[in-house]
Amino acid sequence: MTRENTDAGDVEVRIYSIATSQTESIIFLDEIEGTRILPIWIGPMEAQAIAIRLSGYPSPRPMTHDLLFSVIKTLGLTVNRVTITDIVENTYYSQLHLADPDGGNLHLVDSRPSDAVALAVRFGCPIYINEKVFQKTQVLSKPITEDEVVKFKHDLKNLKPNDIIGQLLGGKMPGAPQPGPGEEDEEEEGGEDDEQA
Repeated sequence: MTRENTDAGDVEVRIYSIATSQTESIIFLDEIEGTRILPIWIGPMEAQAIAIRLSGYPSPRPMTHDLLFSVIKTLGLTVNRVTITDIVENTYYSQLHLADPDGGNLHLVDSRPSDAVALAVRFGCPIYINEKVFQKTQVLSKPITEDEVVKFKHDLKNLKPNDIIGQLLGGKMPGAPQPGPGEEDEEEEGGEDDEQA
């Protein structure tokens, strides 16, 4: 597929990993030509839709994202790329770039990042994040060891979205708050959870 020209502020990423529990999931998007990894909290159904497609094993019945893929193709369109465009009050925003197969008649469609990524893996198109998203949220830094990923997945079942900033991966995230003396074992009360993408 011929790739569409990108905005100067867009950074291409790929899926680094998906951490899942029974109720929560996080997708890690890895900057291809850089050291940043963006974690985004997503719903377990969307995580399953992404993971199933990446596994290479077809679903016995079309899932919602498979249906949307078929509808877009039947209408003679394709998804050239998806872009995570912004984050506002812990909610991420993204767009699908739909076009005719020859690249003409571009249509931008608003989407949740989780749905956008689920479609990107079905269309085999690139995923981008606008630079301002990296500037407005916490990111992880590569390299991350496999042991850290395993620990992250193990800890996920007991985590709230806000915990990702202060407690994960040994405080590797730039600007992550560090606990003060005697605060390591205190449980945080109240606060608002991040909204799911």
